[in-house]
Amino acid sequence: MARFFVDEFPAEGTEYSLTGENADHARVLRLRPGEEVTLCDGKGTDCPCTVQPGGGLLAGAPVPCPAEPAVRVSVWIAFPKGDKAEHVIQKAVELGAAEIVLFPSRCCVSRPEGKALKNKLERWQKIARSAAEQSRRGIIPPVRAVESYAEALTQAAGAELPILFYENEEKLGLRELLPPGAAAAPKGVSLMTGPEGGFTEEEIARARAAGMRICTLGPRILRCETAPLAGLTAVMYALGEM
Repeated sequence: MARFFVDEFPAEGTEYSLTGENADHARVLRLRPGEEVTLCDGKGTDCPCTVQPGGGLLAGAPVPCPAEPAVRVSVWIAFPKGDKAEHVIQKAVELGAAEIVLFPSRCCVSRPEGKALKNKLERWQKIARSAAEQSRRGIIPPVRAVESYAEALTQAAGAELPILFYENEEKLGLRELLPPGAAAAPKGVSLMTGPEGGFTEEEIARARAAGMRICTLGPRILRCETAPLAGLTAVMYALGEM
């Protein structure tokens, strides 16, 4: 079923016309009268519609989007090389991330700034929007960047359950942080992963001091584009969102 994000819903029982990129997308889809489509306000509410003979959409009653997780998971990734961020953003949105935040760390090779970063963020946000439409999300997760590792730690540590995945951690795993049948599941989780070169011991010490829970993803070393998606998937499964 086609999905279109709009600024506001039409009144129930009225006809609505798509505009801009949504109209272009609808033409590509060759929607036919009688087909069902969904409008979404980007805030977690859907409006089912039926395509009319003239091409307009007859609006139904708004309903909560069934695809939005009850838990808010923020994904924090150190700037990776090349186009790896595009892959992570697309898949993280599909898996239910509430936002994706990029940050610099000591071992980052890529450190986009100024106009280059602005252009990347614009492209990354378009990727997030497309992924949200495809996966029937009720929001378009924002993609943003912070200027420093210290700022990333401060913000990520503010979540109810702040997790940093570290390849050299050997004791604490997700089974301990999110045991099956836990009485109270966290409403907010932040997941932080490093760049190709990983985190330094000094960065891990700073993360502990900031309140991050240093966690292992198992005995295998995962690539920087694999780790955030593996961690997000595991958390969503543990919290009953898959």
